[in-house]
Amino acid sequence: MTKKQPKPRPLPRRFYNRDPLIVAPELLNKILLGHDGRAGRIVEVEAYRGADDPAAHSFRGKTPRTEVMFGVPGHMYVYFTYGMHWCANAVCGPKGEGNAVLIRALQPIGGLELMYAARPLAKNDRQLCNGPACLTQAMSITKLQNGIDLVAGDTCAIVDDGTPPPARPVQATRIGLTKAVDYPWRWYVPDSAYVSKK
Repeated sequence: MTKKQPKPRPLPRRFYNRDPLIVAPELLNKILLGHDGRAGRIVEVEAYRGADDPAAHSFRGKTPRTEVMFGVPGHMYVYFTYGMHWCANAVCGPKGEGNAVLIRALQPIGGLELMYAARPLAKNDRQLCNGPACLTQAMSITKLQNGIDLVAGDTCAIVDDGTPPPARPVQATRIGLTKAVDYPWRWYVPDSAYVSKK
């Protein structure tokens, strides 16, 4: 008789209540789970470190836009960029520091029909979630998810199915920035076909 695998549970608050440079690589291979069965394994992330990071939205302090970043760790910070795209982040570090980890790419593993409906121009599974704007479209994440509690898991959650993060994740500089461009605060799963850029 085979042992039944435990049901994946949302990551606990203490997981997020740490330095984003620790949280980010440990998020690799966790699963971003939507409320409707859509799911993807996290294969690429970027850390943003508040007052220590000129590229972070929170660098200059709390604003109405960044208020969620300064709140309780384990919530989702969703922002609009380039006037057309949403991006999803996990708030981390102690409350008040303005830290977050941007989820850059997913390997789709559930609800693919819904993902293709949300991203009709995607030609294959790889194109569904290989970038922060692509994955929010595929997962139907918008401003409505800004501030949701990933630990409570009511709408979205990040869960652990027992797959460990890679022992040697690739570490690289972040993408699409004009400030702090040399900070090596991006990590991705080696050899993953679903990473946005290698």
